[in-house]
Amino acid sequence: MVVLGHIDHGKSSLLEAIRDFKITAKETGGITQHIGAYQVEEKGKKITFIDTPGHEAFSQMRSRGAKVADIAILVVDASEGAKAQTKEAISHIKKAGVPVILALNKMDKPEADPERVKRELVKEDFVVESMGGKIPSVEVSAKTKKGIPELLDLILLVAEMEKFSASIEKSASGVVVESYLDNLRGATATLLITQGTLKQGDIIGTPSAFTKVKTIENFQKNPIEKALPSDPVIIFGFNEVPRVGEEFKTFSNLEEAKKNIKIEEPARNASHSDAGGDQRVLNLILKADVAGSTEAIEGILRDLPQKKVVLRILKSEVGGINESDLKLAVSSKATVLGFRVKVDPIAKRITEREDIRIMLFEIIYDLVEGVRKLMEKIVAPQELRHDLGKVKVLVKFLAEKNRQIVGGRIIEGEVKKGSLIEVFRPARAGGNEEKIGQGRMINLQRNKKDIDLLGKGEECGILFEGEVKIEEGDILQIYTEERIKGKL
Repeated sequence: MVVLGHIDHGKSSLLEAIRDFKITAKETGGITQHIGAYQVEEKGKKITFIDTPGHEAFSQMRSRGAKVADIAILVVDASEGAKAQTKEAISHIKKAGVPVILALNKMDKPEADPERVKRELVKEDFVVESMGGKIPSVEVSAKTKKGIPELLDLILLVAEMEKFSASIEKSASGVVVESYLDNLRGATATLLITQGTLKQGDIIGTPSAFTKVKTIENFQKNPIEKALPSDPVIIFGFNEVPRVGEEFKTFSNLEEAKKNIKIEEPARNASHSDAGGDQRVLNLILKADVAGSTEAIEGILRDLPQKKVVLRILKSEVGGINESDLKLAVSSKATVLGFRVKVDPIAKRITEREDIRIMLFEIIYDLVEGVRKLMEKIVAPQELRHDLGKVKVLVKFLAEKNRQIVGGRIIEGEVKKGSLIEVFRPARAGGNEEKIGQGRMINLQRNKKDIDLLGKGEECGILFEGEVKIEEGDILQIYTEERIKGKL
């Protein structure tokens, strides 16, 4: 059972209402940042829920979640209606080809309008039974727990109609739902059993990692003797952190598991490409708490505009920031990004003597915005010129060193105090004007009184600063320059 939907539409709150197991309080800002697997028992039958993150950065994780589930629950806020991520979740459900249930949440709100939501979903070819379609729906409130029993009954009914089955006699196989590096227990993974029975002593492996199962823990981290199909379990002691989304299976011995390892070069993409022309490069080292986070972060960074600044991810790993990361940062002048990880003591000492930029984040939105700001800082700023007006010089006054005072008439536009000036001298025999120099207007006067702005037809006195010597008959082009911060 996979639970999908938009952020703040109540997926995690709905799970909390279904089971007496708090999860939302553990999440930064109330946001579920990782895929979690949770299990409840209803009428003698177990239902496993995969709670997927709602933010768009986790599109790939939600897609993968839909593929490992038998049934999908689409949670939509009945007071807000369908959002962009709702449509994205529908797309994942359709691609996975799994039966779906619509849970219209937050029915306790006065502005809840389930019929409007149903009409909106029709536009996405998501038609519920009451609108003439085949998708069952239920109105719920995670706050008041209204509709929770009906939702559980509906899940069991759909499961019965679909006649889901799995063998417990086979060797265990399934999917890596999440993985991370535990400081005490090493490479750890959350697995979802899809076939067979997993027992202590079994040797399991994926294309990237393997282990001999010493301890099996359920989703609440309590030890259990064995795991059956649809059970979410935590297994530690892998030789490497397995990749999220990989399938695992059971092997007869460790040698067979090792032979299953496929050594692959990390995919190179736009964020790893070489810069060309006027492009700048921002080198990054990414360290995160779990594999799902690194995948999601890499995905969203890859989507940042890179025409002006190329992102080059030199290293992307699970685990805390260590000495090796900082040595690479020094040699490559890279920025170290840490997502829900800490800097180890040795690395901290290195930062005291080396100029290394380390940025730590708890929220993925903040990390992405932090990287965007770094990119904008190294984009060359634009210089925009604004031509204001022209002055014909009628008389020269005082001249000393690189300053002089001239009088003239404004023949075009306007003149503004503090502007820049280009000096043009009319060519003889009717030729084109020739630029002979430039400078800056220090002061602007009319009738010997300081003034900020004058318009066409008015006479003015200008205190000019520059190397060129202005003569009667010269034309002064008055302009300003605006320095605009670089944009991606």
